[in-house]
Amino acid sequence: MKFSRRRFIKTLGAGAGMCFVAMNTSGCSSDLFDSGSGEEPLWEAGETRNKIVVISDTHLGIDDRYTETFENRPYLIKFLQRLQITSDVRELVIAGDFLDEWFLPVYYPSYTDQVQFYKDVIANNKGVFRELNNVIDSGIKLVYVPGNHDLTLEAETLQKAIPKLVQARDVRGLGAYYTGDRNEIVIEHGHRYDVFSAPDTITNAELCGNDDTILPAGYFYARYAATWVLEGKPTVAKDLPEVSVVPDQSDTDQYGAYLYYRVLSSVSAKMTPYESLDQKIFDMRINGFNDVYTYLDFYPAQEGDGTITAPVLYKHIQRSWAQRQTLNKVKVPIDFIEAVPGAVNYEAYYTRAKANYLENPDENVDVVVFGHTHVPAHRDTAGGKCYVNSGTWIDENNEYDEAERTFAVITTGDENTAAVYSYTDDGTVVDITAKVGIDE
Repeated sequence: MKFSRRRFIKTLGAGAGMCFVAMNTSGCSSDLFDSGSGEEPLWEAGETRNKIVVISDTHLGIDDRYTETFENRPYLIKFLQRLQITSDVRELVIAGDFLDEWFLPVYYPSYTDQVQFYKDVIANNKGVFRELNNVIDSGIKLVYVPGNHDLTLEAETLQKAIPKLVQARDVRGLGAYYTGDRNEIVIEHGHRYDVFSAPDTITNAELCGNDDTILPAGYFYARYAATWVLEGKPTVAKDLPEVSVVPDQSDTDQYGAYLYYRVLSSVSAKMTPYESLDQKIFDMRINGFNDVYTYLDFYPAQEGDGTITAPVLYKHIQRSWAQRQTLNKVKVPIDFIEAVPGAVNYEAYYTRAKANYLENPDENVDVVVFGHTHVPAHRDTAGGKCYVNSGTWIDENNEYDEAERTFAVITTGDENTAAVYSYTDDGTVVDITAKVGIDE
């Protein structure tokens, strides 16, 4: 029987939900989806351990009602079991959005203990964590790089669950991992370059009276969007504020604010949960926040003097972007006007990979791997270098539905090769590099 998360959410009553969570907490439920020990390697292995496998965006959740990876979790477990006996694999790198604190409905109970939150996510996915520890025991190095959906995951919490794990972190909520025979490969999640997803301890610092407010604006939108998805994607009329006067492009401050409004306006028109715009739905007691907010609190509007800004949260967000990039160790910064539309354009991440690594004279990198976009990609540059995106393992990938459960494989040596694969329903590993590739 194929499990359907949508069917599960629809039919699960409140009492049954409590029983299901209790089963997961006790360690029983996760094993229901264990398809047994792996019998065959993922491919016919070579004689040398020279392959780095990269997966990202598994988005494992705290509760099977609130997770984007329910149907695909048993496939992930089987994949990890087979990886253990694929003898030419040197490393498995989890490139961010491994665990998920963002895909939660706004009615999820407010909490203050994030360490306990992630411990509960780990408990809900015991089968995955068991196999990750087995991956290490098989002789494969396991590495984790933070993503935006798990940027508040403390290193100690994850280390206790996977004691021999290597964690690549450079700024809180960020990391870049260099590997390969010559350190010629770099792997990071990609949210460092995203206005909506990069750590933000600046914009709300004055409002909250502290600089612990690391959660970016995308967190609030993700909670809102998750609510809409979990409510069955209803179509509800929303009277969103409209900016009627477009600033001149020479006014880079206000034109940047306008572009930020345009992006949020576009995505907000699609995500329409039942909750009203002025309803206090975000009960925030984590990361420096200690208040309740509405959707309109962070939605940009035009003030009486013509200035465009959100009224409460992320006010004048364009003015903090340069400092955020400095704090987040962006090697080659870009201005806000370029960054905003790029955040929702998956090809822009290839551009950022080239600027920060592949064409950066201070870097000696031949292959860059990102996740984050959920769109698998392969790009060979004119200089013989390569950008790869590892895609995602979530059940319903609206960004790219032509291949499920994608991952990247980089072979290191005198010359590198990089490919993108899909793990199919029957366990076949299909090379989709040509399908997702564009050569310069």
